[in-house]
Amino acid sequence: MNNVVDCVLLIDDSKATNFFNSIVLAKHKSFDKILIKQSGKAALEYLSEVEKGNAIKPKLIFLDLNMPAMNGWEFLIEYEGLNPSLTNDITVIILTTSSDHRDIEKSKSNDLVTDLINKPLSLPILNSVINKHFFNTPQL
Repeated sequence: MNNVVDCVLLIDDSKATNFFNSIVLAKHKSFDKILIKQSGKAALEYLSEVEKGNAIKPKLIFLDLNMPAMNGWEFLIEYEGLNPSLTNDITVIILTTSSDHRDIEKSKSNDLVTDLINKPLSLPILNSVINKHFFNTPQL
Protein backbone atom coordinates (compact mmCIF):
# COMPACT_ATOMS: atom_id res chain seq x y z
CA MET A 1 0.00 0.00 0.00
CA ASN A 2 2.98 2.32 -0.48
CA ASN A 3 2.48 5.75 -2.02
CA VAL A 4 -1.18 5.41 -2.92
CA VAL A 5 -1.31 9.20 -2.80
CA ASP A 6 1.78 10.60 -4.48
CA CYS A 7 0.95 14.20 -3.52
CA VAL A 8 -1.36 15.58 -0.82
CA LEU A 9 -2.16 19.28 -0.33
CA LEU A 10 -3.02 20.60 3.13
CA ILE A 11 -4.91 23.91 3.05
CA ASP A 12 -5.12 25.37 6.56
CA ASP A 13 -4.20 28.74 8.05
CA SER A 14 -2.88 27.17 11.29
CA LYS A 15 0.86 26.48 11.27
CA ALA A 16 0.49 24.18 14.27
CA THR A 17 -2.27 22.15 12.61
CA ASN A 18 -0.28 21.88 9.38
CA PHE A 19 2.82 20.81 11.30
CA PHE A 20 0.93 18.11 13.22
CA ASN A 21 -0.98 16.84 10.17
CA SER A 22 2.17 16.74 8.03
CA ILE A 23 3.89 14.58 10.67
CA VAL A 24 0.94 12.15 10.74
CA LEU A 25 0.85 12.03 6.93
CA ALA A 26 4.62 11.42 6.79
CA LYS A 27 4.30 8.50 9.24
CA HIS A 28 1.63 6.86 7.07
CA LYS A 29 3.08 4.69 4.30
CA SER A 30 0.48 5.71 1.68
CA PHE A 31 1.53 9.34 1.26
CA ASP A 32 4.58 10.61 -0.57
CA LYS A 33 4.86 14.38 -1.11
CA ILE A 34 3.09 16.64 1.40
CA LEU A 35 2.43 20.24 0.38
CA ILE A 36 1.13 22.95 2.69
CA LYS A 37 -0.66 26.16 1.75
CA GLN A 38 -1.82 28.47 4.53
CA SER A 39 -4.68 30.08 2.61
CA GLY A 40 -7.22 29.29 -0.05
CA LYS A 41 -5.67 31.98 -2.25
CA ALA A 42 -2.20 30.41 -1.98
CA ALA A 43 -3.69 27.00 -2.80
CA LEU A 44 -5.43 28.39 -5.90
CA GLU A 45 -2.17 30.00 -7.00
CA TYR A 46 -0.44 26.64 -6.54
CA LEU A 47 -3.12 24.84 -8.57
CA SER A 48 -2.67 27.43 -11.32
CA GLU A 49 1.02 26.46 -11.42
CA VAL A 50 0.01 22.79 -11.60
CA GLU A 51 -2.18 23.55 -14.62
CA LYS A 52 0.78 25.29 -16.30
CA GLY A 53 2.89 22.18 -15.69
CA ASN A 54 5.15 23.93 -13.17
CA ALA A 55 4.10 22.05 -10.03
CA ILE A 56 3.10 18.58 -8.84
CA LYS A 57 -0.61 17.86 -9.03
CA PRO A 58 -2.14 16.77 -5.72
CA LYS A 59 -4.19 13.60 -5.69
CA LEU A 60 -5.81 14.61 -2.39
CA ILE A 61 -6.66 17.95 -0.79
CA PHE A 62 -7.43 18.34 2.91
CA LEU A 63 -9.31 21.65 3.17
CA ASP A 64 -9.95 23.65 6.34
CA LEU A 65 -13.24 25.57 6.44
CA ASN A 66 -12.51 28.34 8.91
CA MET A 67 -9.75 30.49 7.45
CA PRO A 68 -9.41 34.27 7.22
CA ALA A 69 -9.72 36.14 3.91
CA MET A 70 -10.97 33.09 1.97
CA ASN A 71 -12.70 30.32 3.88
CA GLY A 72 -13.01 26.75 2.65
CA TRP A 73 -16.41 27.32 1.05
CA GLU A 74 -15.10 30.37 -0.82
CA PHE A 75 -12.10 28.32 -1.97
CA LEU A 76 -14.48 25.68 -3.35
CA ILE A 77 -16.37 28.32 -5.37
CA GLU A 78 -13.10 29.36 -7.02
CA TYR A 79 -11.92 25.74 -7.33
CA GLU A 80 -15.11 24.87 -9.21
CA GLY A 81 -14.12 27.41 -11.88
CA LEU A 82 -10.78 25.71 -12.54
CA ASN A 83 -10.27 23.53 -15.59
CA PRO A 84 -12.08 20.21 -15.02
CA SER A 85 -9.13 18.35 -16.56
CA LEU A 86 -7.14 19.60 -13.55
CA THR A 87 -9.72 19.02 -10.83
CA ASN A 88 -11.71 15.94 -11.94
CA ASP A 89 -9.40 13.38 -10.36
CA ILE A 90 -8.47 15.30 -7.20
CA THR A 91 -10.18 14.09 -4.03
CA VAL A 92 -11.23 17.00 -1.79
CA ILE A 93 -11.84 16.24 1.87
CA ILE A 94 -12.86 18.91 4.33
CA LEU A 95 -10.77 18.70 7.49
CA THR A 96 -12.38 20.83 10.17
CA THR A 97 -13.08 21.36 13.83
CA SER A 98 -16.62 22.44 12.93
CA SER A 99 -19.44 20.32 14.28
CA ASP A 100 -22.03 22.67 12.79
CA HIS A 101 -24.69 20.53 11.14
CA ARG A 102 -24.96 23.15 8.36
CA ASP A 103 -21.32 22.52 7.40
CA ILE A 104 -21.93 18.77 7.42
CA GLU A 105 -25.04 19.10 5.23
CA LYS A 106 -23.36 21.62 2.92
CA SER A 107 -20.41 19.28 2.43
CA LYS A 108 -22.74 16.38 1.59
CA SER A 109 -24.55 18.46 -1.04
CA ASN A 110 -21.36 19.83 -2.63
CA ASP A 111 -20.25 17.64 -5.54
CA LEU A 112 -16.66 18.83 -5.18
CA VAL A 113 -16.40 17.52 -1.60
CA THR A 114 -15.75 13.81 -1.17
CA ASP A 115 -15.88 13.69 2.63
CA LEU A 116 -15.81 15.74 5.83
CA ILE A 117 -13.47 14.68 8.64
CA ASN A 118 -12.89 16.21 12.04
CA LYS A 119 -9.40 17.40 12.97
CA PRO A 120 -6.83 16.27 13.78
CA LEU A 121 -5.66 13.62 11.37
CA SER A 122 -4.59 10.28 12.82
CA LEU A 123 -3.24 7.05 11.36
CA PRO A 124 -6.63 5.28 11.73
CA ILE A 125 -8.38 8.22 10.01
CA LEU A 126 -5.84 8.08 7.17
CA ASN A 127 -6.36 4.31 6.85
CA SER A 128 -10.08 4.98 6.51
CA VAL A 129 -9.49 7.73 3.91
CA ILE A 130 -7.27 5.43 1.82
CA ASN A 131 -9.67 2.50 2.02
CA LYS A 132 -12.81 4.55 1.43
CA HIS A 133 -11.62 6.94 -1.27
CA PHE A 134 -8.73 5.24 -3.04
CA PHE A 135 -9.47 1.52 -2.83
CA ASN A 136 -13.26 1.66 -2.47
CA THR A 137 -13.18 -1.34 -0.17
CA PRO A 138 -16.35 -1.94 1.83
CA GLN A 139 -16.16 -0.89 5.46
CA LEU A 140 -16.71 -3.79 7.86
